[in-house]
Amino acid sequence: MIKENKKISIEELDGEKYQVKFVEPETKAILTHYLHNFDNGISKHYKKDALNVLKSFVEYKNEKNISIVQEEAIQQLLFEVENVPFPTPKKYKFEFIDLFAGIGGFRLALQNIGGKCVYTSEWENAAKKTYQKNFGEIPFGDITKDRIKNYIPENFDILCAGFPCQAFSIAGNRKGFADTRGTLFFDVEQIIGKHRPKVVFLENVKNLVTHDKGKTFKTIIEILEKKLGYKVFNSVLNTMTHANVPQNRERIFIIAFDPNQVTNYKNFKFPKKIKLTKTIHNILEKGKQDEKYYYPKTHQYYPELERVITSKNTVYQWRRVYVRENKSNVCPTLTANMGTGGHNVPLIKDNYGIRKLTPRECFSFQGYPPNYVLPNLSNSKLYMQAGNSVTTTLIERISNEIIKVL
Repeated sequence: MIKENKKISIEELDGEKYQVKFVEPETKAILTHYLHNFDNGISKHYKKDALNVLKSFVEYKNEKNISIVQEEAIQQLLFEVENVPFPTPKKYKFEFIDLFAGIGGFRLALQNIGGKCVYTSEWENAAKKTYQKNFGEIPFGDITKDRIKNYIPENFDILCAGFPCQAFSIAGNRKGFADTRGTLFFDVEQIIGKHRPKVVFLENVKNLVTHDKGKTFKTIIEILEKKLGYKVFNSVLNTMTHANVPQNRERIFIIAFDPNQVTNYKNFKFPKKIKLTKTIHNILEKGKQDEKYYYPKTHQYYPELERVITSKNTVYQWRRVYVRENKSNVCPTLTANMGTGGHNVPLIKDNYGIRKLTPRECFSFQGYPPNYVLPNLSNSKLYMQAGNSVTTTLIERISNEIIKVL
């Protein structure tokens, strides 16, 4: 056997020849979830499939005249998943799962207060790359598939989900509840019913409350309370008033407790408003940014931009054909489509001209720390990820109130 360079990586699991050897499409998710839980009891949940992955991997490497054993592979890959900006805490107080995980806003917040993530799912590939760069773990894919749900560990304390909002059928079923089948909330409902976490922590756009004349929101609350037996609290909170982050972003938060496991659930209260002490200048990058972010004077709309955008102390919003000033001197709500053209684009005036926010600034307006890694993706993908994310600092404040009750 010829001994060549034995350095291996999880990225190699993308290799076409290797994939032929091991056909499970969730290879990297299984392996990284196993390695992240290597030193605790959760690892046994992923162990069988993960060791099959490693066995196949080692056989493939040895066929290529690279002598490596399974123990060696585990140690190298362990280092890879642990040597990341936000590793799984060794000492933790509670366990949670992260559904519709995006780029990890819930995970970042709950890890900060002593939580350990034992399962993650996210279907969008670019978001998975950002998640892996920061947490060393690759989320499972489509949560609507039973085989993906089956990887969820049996017991955990908190279910987190920023699920997409869809209309529900109001046909009802034999028990009189509106039917959520065909929507992603139905999958959340199934997981809650099967695993009975102590707490369910949901986030969504403010419009969920009035969606379909209030029927969608009413259905969600009914399912949680009457069908699943949870005690529900909900509130619309603003990043600007509740997280000391200068972004005007209202979201609905739903917290549900299992009264059989959390008997003092009545003690839960949403966090109170706090004074906004930060301005946009705490967020904006100093100095001149890359030229690509600035509007040239030759741009067809530059005269209009120059006429309206006069203050350096607020963030404006380009609405395709006109500019809207945010009178509260904060950033308007970041959206998923702000990087796709002329709609909802946040603009500022600095000493060098009129420009778009950079992706880093957008992540900062969502509470992400400076060492949060933005991978080598297109700016449109990064803008979408920031716009789709939760504000991590607000999630952390709510989570602290949940932990007080637990």
